[in-house]
Amino acid sequence: MTYSINTRRIIRDIATLALLAFGLVMVGGANAQEMKARSLTPHKTFELLLNDKNVLFVDVRDPIEIMFTGSANATHVNIPYLFADKNQWDEKYSRFVMKRNPEFIAQISKALEERGLDFTSTIVTICRSGSERGLPSAQFLIDSGYTNAFYVDHGFQGDAIKEGANKGMRLVNGWQNSGLPWTSKLDGEVIFRNK
Repeated sequence: MTYSINTRRIIRDIATLALLAFGLVMVGGANAQEMKARSLTPHKTFELLLNDKNVLFVDVRDPIEIMFTGSANATHVNIPYLFADKNQWDEKYSRFVMKRNPEFIAQISKALEERGLDFTSTIVTICRSGSERGLPSAQFLIDSGYTNAFYVDHGFQGDAIKEGANKGMRLVNGWQNSGLPWTSKLDGEVIFRNK
């Protein structure tokens, strides 16, 4: 039986909602709400992307950040998990307040569909360091029923050096410091834009 893309999406969304509503999304005997997001090293992520076409690799950073730092060449799509709210300032961290993208799950679902994947597919998220957006976005996906969500350990730029002449520079670990392909140029087909 052949279904249109919209019909398949409706069927998938209804099935997902039903599973979530009844708490039946199970992996290895654990409820999705109890699962913890798992990390992958940059090299393991790259290997996965080379060998498995059923993966969605998502840069979850604000596109402005990507514009100044670059991104992994293997990125399929940029869907920010958090946006910088330029109307609110966070005194504690001396930066704009970061707010969760209210359309994050819908945008992930759309990106999966565009690649011919579904909510059971592997999703790998990457941010700057892996901790503020990579891990939380993967956990949010798991809690929303996408139980094959992972994040890149140490993210794109990696950890900052703690001492010495390069103190504060992100030159330790992460995708960028692992010898993996990356670019400083934005890809108009990948980068997030308000539409």
